[in-house]
Amino acid sequence: MRQLNFLLIFSFALAAVMFTLENTEATTVHFLPGLATTLPLAVLLLLVGGIGATAAWIYAVWSGVVKQVETIQNNGEKEAQLVRIQELENDLQRYRATVDAQLGLLPAAGESSGSAAKRLDGADSAA
Repeated sequence: MRQLNFLLIFSFALAAVMFTLENTEATTVHFLPGLATTLPLAVLLLLVGGIGATAAWIYAVWSGVVKQVETIQNNGEKEAQLVRIQELENDLQRYRATVDAQLGLLPAAGESSGSAAKRLDGADSAA
């Protein structure tokens, strides 16, 4: 892998040197009205490439910072959601305990309303 990296770097460096040697003619660049400069074409293109690479690097750093800030904000939201979930689970346990206590106060489920009516009828006839 090191040989491949060396070969790529060497190839790009050789291409840059060849480009510089072949493009030595002067080029006038106008920045603003009244502001112009003359540079060799190769220097101008390498300068513009360097500025572009720097801009891309700054953009990548800025994107990383924004992603980190969003991650921190999402972590805060996750913690708040976990607290809310815990509160809801506690409420659910309390409600279950209340319902279980109330179910214990109800008459037995095996006793139907028909058998209760028979008992009442039997009590009425005995009287």
